[in-house]
Amino acid sequence: MTETETSRTESPAQNRPITPFEMIGGVEPIRRVVDAFYDLLESDPQYAELRAMHAPDLAPMREALCGFFTGWMGGSRDWFNARGGFCVMTRHAKMPVTEKTAQQWNDALRAALAAAQVEPGFAAQMDQILTRLAAGMVRGQKNAGI
Repeated sequence: MTETETSRTESPAQNRPITPFEMIGGVEPIRRVVDAFYDLLESDPQYAELRAMHAPDLAPMREALCGFFTGWMGGSRDWFNARGGFCVMTRHAKMPVTEKTAQQWNDALRAALAAAQVEPGFAAQMDQILTRLAAGMVRGQKNAGI
């Protein structure tokens, strides 16, 4: 393994695999992705149906998604700890997620990752995982084909 490959997969100070949180560059790049995502929901009519599923004030959602992504990627788990455990599927179970709104979510997140200049290979890995997550939230349809 080359020195560059080692630095991408192991944290030299702790001799352990590097976390996705470290790979993306910490909380600031996550914040940029989240802000770009919600900015798109607020400004681009192609995400109108998805935007309508949210409260008028997106500030709490911006904080929530940033906290979720931070802990999910291996950063601080403060956001999860403050909620006494969290299951993203359970929290979205009562929402009317359709194949269309799940696709809007995926499209907006892809655009946000690009706008935040997340390294393309890492962004593709995130997209692959989160596309499956969104597909699992689709209600009333078997085998959502997102």
